Amino acid sequence: MGATYIGRFAPSPTGPLHAGSLVAALASWLDARAHGGRWLVRIEDVDTPRCVPGAAETILQQLAACSLIPDEPPVWQSQRGAFYQQALDRLVKDGHAYPCACSRKDIELALAAQGRAHERHGELVYPGTCRNGLGGRAARAWRFRTRDEVVNWHDRRLGPQQQHVEREVGDFVLRRADGLWAYQLAVVVDDGLQGITQIVRGEDLADNTARQILLQRALGLTTPGYLHTPLVLGANGEKLSKQNGAQPLDLHDPLRALNAAANTLGLAQQQGSVAEALGAWQAQWRDSYNLPRD
Repeated sequence: MGATYIGRFAPSPTGPLHAGSLVAALASWLDARAHGGRWLVRIEDVDTPRCVPGAAETILQQLAACSLIPDEPPVWQSQRGAFYQQALDRLVKDGHAYPCACSRKDIELALAAQGRAHERHGELVYPGTCRNGLGGRAARAWRFRTRDEVVNWHDRRLGPQQQHVEREVGDFVLRRADGLWAYQLAVVVDDGLQGITQIVRGEDLADNTARQILLQRALGLTTPGYLHTPLVLGANGEKLSKQNGAQPLDLHDPLRALNAAANTLGLAQQQGSVAEALGAWQAQWRDSYNLPRD
């Protein structure tokens, strides 16, 4: 991968970083540094109702306290709507996207009429109601048109992966009924524009990969490599998250927080300075993933 490597950490500013999000930040930084590449930070704030004022700035301060410094100024997705619109226009023109008039209740009723289970990770598997037209109804959202195919990819930690998106997800949303851009479209467009070659992120996001690969193909973008990291679990055994009460990182002792993240990644505990610890973990990361040394 060499000098062409570009990685990124892309937090959502719904609150400060917690122990789980630091794992993804450290892993993505280590992977970029171990490859001699560049590491970027992107603030994924397209879901504005969930964003907390000042959280993005807090996240950047937390990263700096851990000596995780991006190689370019961070970008904010909320400032990039024109790029997403261009991508949607292209998808529509090429027949990959279409308007949808369905509400959640409409989808539930359609699925019930077909005798199909409707929930998948809390989402409705879209039955394709508006694929062939709106039937005189007003458009609410825009969806990606999936096909009868299995998407295969390789995860550097999890191994071979596959998903039949049409069957397991259905035609997924690109622009929401409230006018906000959907995560799937925004992340693919930004990864393409920023030249991201390797995506290192939490294992909870692995399920998004097939949808993003379909979008990459439809937009003529190169598919990056993927590495999904282990998750930090809360006391209830579920993924540690802001939604289930994860506490903000205590960075009075950054090395302690970094050691906890490193432990989740299977890296040895370090003493001394943060800089010394990061250097030692880079060497361990190269060994863990059989990367060439300088």
